[in-house]
Amino acid sequence: MDFESRKNEKLALFGGDASLSQPLRSYNSIGQEEVDAAKKVIETGILSKYLGAWSDDFYGGAKVQEFERDCKNFFGVKHVVTVNSWTSGLTAAIGAIDIEPGDEVIVTPWTMCATATAILHWNAIPVFADIDPKTFCIDPVSVIKNITPYTKAIVSVDIFGQSADVDVLMEIAEKYNLKLITDTAQAPGAYYKGKMTGTSSHVGGFSLNYHKHIHTGEGGIIVTNDDEVAKKLQLIRNHAEAVVGDMGMTDLTNMVGYNYRLGEVECAIAIEQLNKLPNLVKTRQAAAEKLTTLITGLPGLTLPFISDENTHVYYIYPMILDINKLGVPRSKIIEALSAEGVKGLTNGYQNIHMLPMYQNKIAYGSNGFPWTSDICKRDVNYDKGICPVAEELHDSTFMGLSICMHELSDEEVQNISIAFHKVWNSMDKIKDSLS
Repeated sequence: MDFESRKNEKLALFGGDASLSQPLRSYNSIGQEEVDAAKKVIETGILSKYLGAWSDDFYGGAKVQEFERDCKNFFGVKHVVTVNSWTSGLTAAIGAIDIEPGDEVIVTPWTMCATATAILHWNAIPVFADIDPKTFCIDPVSVIKNITPYTKAIVSVDIFGQSADVDVLMEIAEKYNLKLITDTAQAPGAYYKGKMTGTSSHVGGFSLNYHKHIHTGEGGIIVTNDDEVAKKLQLIRNHAEAVVGDMGMTDLTNMVGYNYRLGEVECAIAIEQLNKLPNLVKTRQAAAEKLTTLITGLPGLTLPFISDENTHVYYIYPMILDINKLGVPRSKIIEALSAEGVKGLTNGYQNIHMLPMYQNKIAYGSNGFPWTSDICKRDVNYDKGICPVAEELHDSTFMGLSICMHELSDEEVQNISIAFHKVWNSMDKIKDSLS
């Protein structure tokens, strides 16, 4: 049956055949190159060479340092510090910019919870700014509205695969004497104004978690052009308090260290993964662009917006539903598409400020520290309504397809588009089924 005829088939939700007869294939970027690289390291018996002391091995083994050199060249930055997760990277980054207890850090509510938890880790106070309704990245206008005399930094997230407006955020940071950290976990290999996303802020970084474009299972990459920040990142990564004396460090601000070290096997794998990143990004972009071509024009469906200054690497393919025009709730649309075999649909992120920790202001201990302590200088508001754009998107209008979780052939993209057309052509029937 041809493409046009299939668009009008009976919905699987109502007993028809699914648009995709086979489950979507899981994305797997690991190949023989990674197997061989890991095997060579394992055979040496040196799986890590870090020492938590000031010595030649303070910076890790040969593969750690090789991967960091490769990342410097690839991302075009002065310093790279690898860590065992991007959560660790965020925590180290907040500490390395000399945040003090009680300082306020402005952050987006629409991201993985660790982006804000890293702020709390240092007993600083997260303050949530709303997001741009087109890019879903932090809104600079909302950032400005949330600046107080206690604000010391901004954490921006390049959500779903494209950059926030970093130049504007850096202008804000310079005007108010703030630091900007960019969380580019979901956008490695994307570009902003011709530069690699994540490299234009004071500190940036990428995730090597298993469901990202490239991965080592777990891991993270921190990038910066600031010599002092880089030194502090390396110390926080590797037992700072045991090292600073012999190293001759006199600034002990936040020199509380951890074991955030990435091993030799992971870095051997990462070297091969980094080489593959440009081509892996292209496969995501090709699938997304083909899908856009095939479903453009469906009423009540807004497809991904890409700023003229950006490229998009499509960790998630983001869409917005006009629920009033469609007359069907998002949950039913997702149910109908899922029945057609379109798996991996999401309603985005829960707004972080609505998590129990922020609603109850309980983090460390049971008495509301740090919010109830003297270090917190004002009553920070986490009530629903502070981020109306992010809240509406989460509650009713956002729908994303997790492109990075699947290896999509042209045929599978076409079948996904058929599923969309079938559901949209049957929207009145779906609406009738609800009454």
